[in-house]
Amino acid sequence: MARFVSLIALAAALAAPTMAQTADKSVEKSAEAAVPTPNRVVAKRAGTFGGVKMNYTAIAGETFLKDKDGKPTAAIFSTTYLKENPEANRPVFFLFNGGPGSGSLWLHMGAFGPKRVNIPDAKDDGAPPYDITDNPESLLDAADLVFIDPVGTGWSHALGKTDPKDFWGVNSDAKSVAEFIRLWLNEHNRWNAPKFLGGESYGTTRSAAVAHELNRGYNDVALNGVILISAILDFGLEAEDEGNEMQYMGLLPSYAAAAWYHEKISPKPASVEEWVAEARAFASGAYITALIKGNSLPAEERLAIRKQLARFTGLSETYLEQANLRVTPGRFYKELLRDRGLTIGRLDARYTGKDYDSAGEGPDNDPSFYGIDASYPAALNAYLRGDLGYKTDRSYVSIGGVGAWDWRLGNGRDSYVNVAPGLARTLRENSRTKVWVGQGWYDFATPFHFAEYSMNRPGWPQGRTEFHYYDAGHMMYVRAADRVKLSSDLRDFIRRQK
Repeated sequence: MARFVSLIALAAALAAPTMAQTADKSVEKSAEAAVPTPNRVVAKRAGTFGGVKMNYTAIAGETFLKDKDGKPTAAIFSTTYLKENPEANRPVFFLFNGGPGSGSLWLHMGAFGPKRVNIPDAKDDGAPPYDITDNPESLLDAADLVFIDPVGTGWSHALGKTDPKDFWGVNSDAKSVAEFIRLWLNEHNRWNAPKFLGGESYGTTRSAAVAHELNRGYNDVALNGVILISAILDFGLEAEDEGNEMQYMGLLPSYAAAAWYHEKISPKPASVEEWVAEARAFASGAYITALIKGNSLPAEERLAIRKQLARFTGLSETYLEQANLRVTPGRFYKELLRDRGLTIGRLDARYTGKDYDSAGEGPDNDPSFYGIDASYPAALNAYLRGDLGYKTDRSYVSIGGVGAWDWRLGNGRDSYVNVAPGLARTLRENSRTKVWVGQGWYDFATPFHFAEYSMNRPGWPQGRTEFHYYDAGHMMYVRAADRVKLSSDLRDFIRRQK
C-alpha cells in the first residue's frame, strides 16, 4: 500500500511541470484574448473636390502603437481618405488639430474633409440639427488625407497598463504621432510618396516637433511641406508675464486689425492690410523701443507713443495711461467695445458677446468659441457613426482630453517652448522641404505677428516660407470666402512641392 501511494506521489510530481506549463499557456491565451484588436470600418464613397469627380475609400479606425516587446500601448484613431486608382506619386497629407488636447474634428469637418458642417459666420451656431453637407473645398483631389487624433483626443487612448501621461508632452506626443505616420506608411506602402504634414494652433507646434522627430536618425521621413495654420512656435514671445515687452509688440498689429474691423478707427484706412502694415512698423520700431526704456522713457516720448497707441488700438489715452502703455489681451477683449456693452472673441475678434455686465476687467467667456463648440462635435459624431458606420461606446473627446502637459524639450529645465529652431534645422537638412503659413487677421489665440517674428530669425533658411492671410480669425474656414481661399492656396502649394 505504501508502495502504491509512493507511485501516485511520483506520478503527480512528474506531471506537475506539464500541468504548470498547461496552466501558463492558458494564462497566456487568456491574456492574448484580453488584448483588443483595432476597431476599424471601411467605406467606399464618391464626391467632387476642387472640381474633380472621384471615387475614394474612407477608413475610420484605430492603429495600435506597440512597445519593444510588441505589446499594444495606445490606440490612435484616424480617418484616412484614399483616392481609388490613384496617379503615380500621389501626395499624402497628415493633419491634426492642437490644444494640446484637441481632436482633429475642426480641420476634418470644417475645412478639408469630404463632408463639412455648415454654420453661420461670426455668429452663434445655435442648436441642432446642423447642416452637414458635401465639401467641394476638400483637398482630396490634390492628396490623400489622414486626420489624426493624438492620445487623449478623439477616440484615441492608452491601452493596457500604459499610463496615458506617457504621451502627454511636447516630445512624447511628437514621438507617438511620428510612430503612427511610419506605421501608416508601412501599411499603405507610401514611403516614396510626397508627404505633407500640417496642423492648426498647437497642431503647428506639433507639426514642427513631429517634423523634427521624423528627420532624426538614419531612417528619416523627409517631408515635402510643413503646413502651419494659425501658427505658434515660440511660446515665450506671447507669455503674459510682467517684464515681457515682446508680448505687446506682437499683439499690437492684431489690436489694430480688430479695431479696424469694429469701426473704432477714424479715419478708417481702405484695407486691413494697409492698416496692419502701418501698425507692424510702429510696433517693431517706436513702440518696442519705448517699452524697453522702462522707467527711463522721457515724458515727451511717452506722450507721443500714447497718442499713436490710441490711434492704432481704438482705446482712449486715459485707459492706455492707466495700463502703463501695456494692454493685455483679456483687457482688450473687454475694453474695445465696452461703450457698446459688448466683448470681442479670442479665437476670432469678429465675434461679439454680451457679458453679465460691462464693468469687469475681462470677458465672461470667448464668444468665438462658444459660437462653434456645439456644431462640430455633433457633425463629427453624426458623420462617423452614421454615414461611415463606425461603432464605439467611447465618447469622442473634442478638446480638453489630456492632463498636465510636459512642456520640456529635453534641455533639463522648465522653459518656454520654442520649436522654431527644430523646424529650422529640418529645413536646413532637407533642401526640398518648404513651409506654408496661414494666419487670420483677427486671431488672438495665435497672433500673426508672433508667427512672422518666430520665422524671421537667424538660422531660418530664407525663401523657404510663404505666408498667407485671411479675413477671419483662428479658424479662418468658418468664413466661406476664406475657406475657398484656404483650399485654393493649399492645393496650389501641394502641387508645387510634389
